[in-house]
Amino acid sequence: MLSIPRTTRVFLATEPTDMRKGFDGLFALVENVIREDPFSGHLFVFRNRRRDRLKVLWWDTDGLAIFYKRLERGNYQFPTDSVVTKSGTTSSRCEIRSDELSLLLAGIDLGSVKRRRRYQRPVSDKSAADGQLTSDRQPV
Repeated sequence: MLSIPRTTRVFLATEPTDMRKGFDGLFALVENVIREDPFSGHLFVFRNRRRDRLKVLWWDTDGLAIFYKRLERGNYQFPTDSVVTKSGTTSSRCEIRSDELSLLLAGIDLGSVKRRRRYQRPVSDKSAADGQLTSDRQPV
């Protein structure tokens, strides 16, 4: 079980990734495809075409770390399988909450999870313009 703080952002790559990629290859995907800072301390999740393997890349204060998981049976169902932007094209990334990543790793389809309404602090215009806060499971 991974313990991930709620403040940590989690980005999913929407396209399959070659799982032979290591630190440098995934680092480049974060910069060029997901378009985020790999040194931010946030988690970047990549899956293979068969959806039975995933890698999570993150910066751990003094170096990059990779979590790699292979399923012996079954596959992962990413919420990005059906994400389409407002312009009608697919996005190269999707953001989920840290607790949703734990559910995903446990084999739970996030599409079947019903979340109760909770208070959310309104997003200010400045932070939305800076891209600091985004809605859950929305293309960024």
